[in-house]
Amino acid sequence: MMLSEQQIHDLIAQGEGISLEFKTCGQQLNRDVYQSVCAFLNRHGGILLLGVQDNGVISGIASHALDQIRKDFVTTVNNPQKLTPPAYLSIDAATVDGKTLLIVHVPESSQVHRCNGRIYDRNEDGDFDITDSTTQVAHLYLRKQGSFSENKVYP
Repeated sequence: MMLSEQQIHDLIAQGEGISLEFKTCGQQLNRDVYQSVCAFLNRHGGILLLGVQDNGVISGIASHALDQIRKDFVTTVNNPQKLTPPAYLSIDAATVDGKTLLIVHVPESSQVHRCNGRIYDRNEDGDFDITDSTTQVAHLYLRKQGSFSENKVYP
């Protein structure tokens, strides 16, 4: 789903939250991008805006780095050593105020995902490593089981 320039401005105006995350990504991907992807997959999905600072300032992505960032992102989210189970995600480019952004739409997943062997969940505007919290991991599995019909047994 492509977003218009106005829709992107509206998202940025909302600020980061449980389903929206900004990453600067000027010339390369931030290392914590995949933790956010994992957290969105484990929560209710969300949108990553790459090329936007935490305070909402649009910094854009360097044009010479755009293709490589896109390629690195797609390769990594399909790498089971980084994200387990791998996820198929679309990444779209958009121009806002003359600057190029990348937009990643992350759906909610019916499975529990791990990034580098750790389980992340989303709360407010942050990604939290819940791997060592038995209670939070149990709640995550219960939420996943209750959300999708393919995990339910019907008479």
